[in-house]
Amino acid sequence: MNVRLKKLDLLILRSFMGPFVVTFFIVLFTLAMQFYWLYMDELIGKGFGVLMTMQLMLYMSTTLFPIALPLGILLASIMTFGSLGENFELVAIKSAGISLYRFMRPLIIFIGIISVLAFFFNNYVIPVTNLKSYSLLYDMRNQKPAMNIREGFFNKDIDGFAIRVGKKEKDGQTIHDIVIYDHTSGRGSDKLVLARNGRMYPSKDKRYLIFELIDGCRYEEDNTKNNHAQTRMEFGKWYKVFDLSKFAFSRTKEELFKGNNEMMNVSQLNDNIDSMNKKLDLSAKDLDRYLDPYFSLYQKRKEDSLTFRRVSKGEGKISSYKRSFFDLVPDSSRRRVIQTTESNVRSMQRLVTIVSSDVKLRKESINQFEIAWHKKYTLSFACMLLFLIGAPLGAIIRKGGLGMPVIIAIAFFIIYFIISSTGEKLAQQSAVAPWYGMWLATGVLLPIAFVIMAAARNDSGLFNKEWYQRGWLKFKTFLGGLTGRKKNKTAA
Repeated sequence: MNVRLKKLDLLILRSFMGPFVVTFFIVLFTLAMQFYWLYMDELIGKGFGVLMTMQLMLYMSTTLFPIALPLGILLASIMTFGSLGENFELVAIKSAGISLYRFMRPLIIFIGIISVLAFFFNNYVIPVTNLKSYSLLYDMRNQKPAMNIREGFFNKDIDGFAIRVGKKEKDGQTIHDIVIYDHTSGRGSDKLVLARNGRMYPSKDKRYLIFELIDGCRYEEDNTKNNHAQTRMEFGKWYKVFDLSKFAFSRTKEELFKGNNEMMNVSQLNDNIDSMNKKLDLSAKDLDRYLDPYFSLYQKRKEDSLTFRRVSKGEGKISSYKRSFFDLVPDSSRRRVIQTTESNVRSMQRLVTIVSSDVKLRKESINQFEIAWHKKYTLSFACMLLFLIGAPLGAIIRKGGLGMPVIIAIAFFIIYFIISSTGEKLAQQSAVAPWYGMWLATGVLLPIAFVIMAAARNDSGLFNKEWYQRGWLKFKTFLGGLTGRKKNKTAA
C-alpha cells in the first residue's frame, strides 16, 4: 500500500511539473512582451544594441517572477487535475479509498517549498534586479535618439546646427549637395556652408561625426556693428567636426535609486520603518520647541524676576483680566502690539504648517514601506492560495488542455489581481491600513478556496452541463406539481 501511494505521489508530481514549467514560461514571456510593447516607442531609434536590449528584458523578466509564478501555478493545477479528471484517473483513485486531500498532499508540500523559495527570491533577488532594471530603463528612456541624417530633410539633432544632405550613396558615407546652417552664435543662422560632394563618417571612438566636404563655400555674416558685412570663402576640401558626446549612452549611479522601497528587502524595510517612526515621534517635540518662544508668559523664569512673582501670585493669568487685553495697552503702543501679535501668529501658523507637512510626508513614507513589507509575503502566499483554488477547480471541471482551464484560471487571476490592486491603492491613499489593503485579496479568496475544495471532495457538478440540466428538470417538475395542485383546488 505504501509503495502504491509513493507511485501516486510521483504520478501527481510528474503530471504537474510539465504544465507548470510550460505555463510559467509562457506567462513570463507574455508579461515581458507586454512590458516591451509598453516602452517600445521610447526605446526604438536610439541606437541600442541587441545585447543591451536583451539585458533590459532579462532584468525585467526577473522582476515579473512574482506575478508570473502564481498565475503559472493556477494554470498548471487546473490543467493537471482537469486532465486527471477527464481521463477518469481521479475516479479510480477515489474508488481505491484515497481521498482528494491525500492525493493533493505531495503537491501541497511542493507548492509550500515553492512559496518559501519565492519569498527568499522576492526578498533578496528582486530588490537587486529592480535596482538594475529601473536604473537601466531610466537611462535608456532619457537617452537621445541616434543621429539619423536622411536625404532631403533638415536634421536638427545637433544643437546649434541644421544639416541637409541632398543624396546619400549606398555606402552610407558618400554624400552630395550638403547644406549646413550654423546658429551657435545666438544671432540666427549667420553662418552657412554649402558643398557639392563629401563624406560623412564617425571618429574611431564614436565621439565625433566628421564631415569631409569637397568643392564648396562658406558664408559668414557680421551683424555686431549693424553693418551687415558678409564674407564668402571657397574651399577645395574642408572638415567640419560635430561633437556627439550627448548621444553617447551614459549610466546613472545606481545608488541614487536605492532609497525606493522596491529596492529593499524585509530587513531594510524594517529599519526604515523604525527610523521613520522615531522621526515622527520627534515631530511633536519639535512643534513644542518651535512654538515655545511665542508663549512668553509660560516660559520658565528666574524666581527672583518680576514676571515670576506676578505669575505665581495669579496676576499674570489671562483669566484674571476682567477687561479686554487691548484696553490695558496704552494708545501709543497699541498699534505696535497688534502688529507684533499678528506677525507672531503668522509665524506660528507657518511653523505648524511646516511640521504638519513634514508629518504627512513621513506618514506617507511609512505607509509605502509597510505596503512593500507586506507585499513580500502576500505574493508568496498567493502561490499557495491560487493552488488551493486551481487544484479542486480542475477536479470539478474535469477538462484538460488549454480550453476551459485557461478561461477559468484567467478569470480567477483577474479577480485576484483586481482585488489585490484595489486593496493596494486604498492602502497607498491611506484609506485603509497597509496590512488590510495588502491581505484583502487573500481574505476574500481564501474562504472561496475552502468552499471549492469541499465541493471537489463531494464530487460537485458545479461546472458540469448535465448537473444544471438535472437541476432545471427538477425545478420544472416542482413548478408543474404546484400548478397541478392549484388546478385541483380550483376544480374542487
